[in-house]
Amino acid sequence: MKNTDTYVTGSNSKFLSKDLITEFRGRSDEIKVYPLTFKEFTSVFDGDLYEAWNQYYTYGGLPLILNFSEHEEKANYLVKQFEKVYISDIVDRYNIRNVSELEELVNVLSSNIGSLTNPKKLLNTFESMKGVTITEPTIKSYLTYLEDAFLIEKSMRYDVKGKKYISTPSKYYFTDLGLRNGRLNFRQQEENHIIENIIYNELRVRGFNIDVGVVEIREQHEGKLLKKKLEVDFIAQKGNEKYYIQSAYEMSNIEKRKQEEKSLLNISDSFKKVIIVKDNIMPKRDEYGVITIGLFDFLLGRVGLEY
Repeated sequence: MKNTDTYVTGSNSKFLSKDLITEFRGRSDEIKVYPLTFKEFTSVFDGDLYEAWNQYYTYGGLPLILNFSEHEEKANYLVKQFEKVYISDIVDRYNIRNVSELEELVNVLSSNIGSLTNPKKLLNTFESMKGVTITEPTIKSYLTYLEDAFLIEKSMRYDVKGKKYISTPSKYYFTDLGLRNGRLNFRQQEENHIIENIIYNELRVRGFNIDVGVVEIREQHEGKLLKKKLEVDFIAQKGNEKYYIQSAYEMSNIEKRKQEEKSLLNISDSFKKVIIVKDNIMPKRDEYGVITIGLFDFLLGRVGLEY
């Protein structure tokens, strides 16, 4: 049929985006539909900006959340989505027999968003804290399943000075924080980790590929020259655009600012270096060229990374 577009969607148990590669090779494009961004959420939220923020970082951006008014309604919806849709679809698709292993892995990832990890480290967590015996290949498979279902995304480490990827460990972020929070019964609401996850999601929606940056430096300690690795929260790249970004909950003093800037100031290339801070501040650029912008200015698009 001429002048016709076909859009294919469906349950994770029956059809995943990677199946398009096989079924419609060379005849399809993938459109990733993310949960609402904070800007989209505020455009339809009935309340002030700070109330919207509290709701967003607690219940996430699945659109139907906006139809509910009570905590119990929102919580029940998110818990059911996780159990009846995501987990059930993964179990059905891959014929998983030991569902408790998969669920424990989800719990561990939910409790450690933005933390460096790998299958071996997760294996040790299972054995020491959960008392569960599981193999490393099984954990690798489960992580892949969760990524394919768009529950989590993986961000690899990149050696900035060595210009090479470090295969392990990596970071995992949740595509929707409401699902993650519901999984933990709304415990562990550490706003600093949640902000990092929300910034990651915002960058992905804007089309950036994201890596975790590693900057190796040498420092004098007790008369010895020691190697030390500093972390850059995000290396965001899209075409010729590249930004080194730090997520900071607060920078209330000089020491805290120096801590956030340290890795950025040890990067020698000329790409822009940005700190996104929760504080409601005026955008500024310091004498080293490091840009600092407020979280809301960034999420609402009032100030761009190129400031």
